[in-house]
Amino acid sequence: MSDILSILSRLTDWQNLLDVGLVTLFFFLLLRLFRGTQAVQLLRGLLVIGLVIVVITRTVELTAFSWLLSNSTIAILVAIPVIFQPELRRALERVGRGMPFLNRRVDGAVTQEVINATVRACTQLADNGHGALIVLEGATGLGEYIDRGVSVDSEVTTEMLVTIFFPNTPLHDGAVIVRDSRIAAAGCVLPLTSRESLDSQLGTRHRAAIGVTEQSDALSIVVSEETGAISVARNGRIVRRLDDNRLRRILTDFFDPRNQSTADAVENAPHAE
Repeated sequence: MSDILSILSRLTDWQNLLDVGLVTLFFFLLLRLFRGTQAVQLLRGLLVIGLVIVVITRTVELTAFSWLLSNSTIAILVAIPVIFQPELRRALERVGRGMPFLNRRVDGAVTQEVINATVRACTQLADNGHGALIVLEGATGLGEYIDRGVSVDSEVTTEMLVTIFFPNTPLHDGAVIVRDSRIAAAGCVLPLTSRESLDSQLGTRHRAAIGVTEQSDALSIVVSEETGAISVARNGRIVRRLDDNRLRRILTDFFDPRNQSTADAVENAPHAE
């Protein structure tokens, strides 16, 4: 308690106020980054354990325990990046995406054709009860998944997408990855999300759509084979049961680096639980 009072007594200087403000901002951004992920529980556990340790070491003189803590600092610093690797990776990717001059520029007319073809294809696939998974590459490259699929290198057209996902065709079970307004590959195998709190009704396509967006800034579109519902996933979150107008708005925002409403809308949406 005396340490806290001593710190509060020094908050008259603007540098100390700035110091406290930066620390507060750091923890705020940390909690915001981990919000909605499995790391939240881990972070809460670490904070509780850290608080208990501080209270014990400040109130009771424990020589051996204090020695153990002081010699475990390096191991803890090494363990934290390993435990929070997905979240730290996402944070660094967000910093990189915050520099527009480093991002690829796509022709507006071509982009609009891609949006129109994608929306029409998803609508037709939904009406016909055909499942589909379309991934639009962002600033983070998806080359490792493209290389595992079947190279297509085709324009994004409604007919091509509908044909690829027609039942019993060789490529209908995998994902289509769109890069630079062209279909780079089809039949791609994507990583599945490891979250256990998702709705049990979500199948492999939905889990793959969420999984690839947990590891990149890509946008995934899923058409449910069972219900015909259209869903969009980004940043590890999914928005379900979209109509064609809302899907078109989300795609338009995604291709416009100046507009972050897509990321915000999907990220702030509740989990499909």
